[in-house]
Amino acid sequence: MKGTPMTLPTYFLSHGGGPWPFMMDQVGHLYAKLDASLRDIPRQIGVTPKALLVITAHWEGRDFMLSSSPKPPMIYDYGGFPPHTYEVQYAAPGSPQLAAQVKDLLEAGGHTAVLDDQRGFDHGTFSALYPIYPNADVPVVQLSLRYGLDPKEHLEIGRLLAPLRDQGVLIIGSGLSFHNLRAFNAAGASASHAFDAWLQQTMALPPQERAAQLMQWEQAPAARMAHPREEHLLPLMVVLGAAEQEAAAMPYHEDAFMGGLAVSSFRFG
Repeated sequence: MKGTPMTLPTYFLSHGGGPWPFMMDQVGHLYAKLDASLRDIPRQIGVTPKALLVITAHWEGRDFMLSSSPKPPMIYDYGGFPPHTYEVQYAAPGSPQLAAQVKDLLEAGGHTAVLDDQRGFDHGTFSALYPIYPNADVPVVQLSLRYGLDPKEHLEIGRLLAPLRDQGVLIIGSGLSFHNLRAFNAAGASASHAFDAWLQQTMALPPQERAAQLMQWEQAPAARMAHPREEHLLPLMVVLGAAEQEAAAMPYHEDAFMGGLAVSSFRFG
C-alpha cells in the first residue's frame, strides 16, 4: 500500500550479529524468529514509508552525524565471516533532503548536527533492513549516537524527531537489548534474562514513569553485564523519545538466542 496518511510507529530492533541475513544457509536456524519478525514489519505498519531514519549503534561522533550521500556505500564492520559477506550490497538510496531536515530539527532544539556525505551503511543498518525491505527501494538516512552516550540527551533528540512520524518517515533504532560480546553465549544467559525482564516491565509503565526508569537503566538488574558499554541500548532512548506517549509492544523476543540469551525488540505506537 503506497502513501502514509498516518502517524508511523517507531521501532527498536535487536539487529542480530554481523551479516546474518546473507548467511541464512549457515545460520538460518539461529535467526529464523528474528528474520520472521523483521519481515512482518511492512504488514504491521501497513504503508510504505517515504524514508527510513536509522539510529545506528555502530556510529558515534562528537556531534550527531547524519549520512547525506544520495548513494551511500557499504561498511563491512565485522570480521571472520565468509568472503561473500564482504561483497554484499544493500543499494537503498540515501536522502540528502531528509538528512538536512533532521539536522535542522536537531539544531533547532539546541543540538549540533553534521552532515556526512561519505558515510556508508554499517551492518547494524543493512542487516536489519534487508529482511524488512529486501528490494532496497526505500531511502535511508543514518543518524549517529553522540560521544558520552548520555541517555537523557538521546531521549531529547528523539522528541525533536517526533514530527517526522507524521511525514511518512519510519524511525528505527538499531541495536541489541543484550550486548556483551564476552558473554554472547550461555555465560550471559542469566544476566540477559534479568535485564530483559526489567526492560519488558519498564516498557509497560505509564509514559512518564517509563522514560524516568529508562534514564536510570544502570540501576536495572545485571545492567552492566548486559551492556558493558551502552551504545547498543541508546537507540532505544531515541525511538522512545520520538513516540514518548505511545504504548509499547514487543514484536520480537527470544529466550534462548545464541546459547540461552534473552533478546527483544520493541515498537512504540
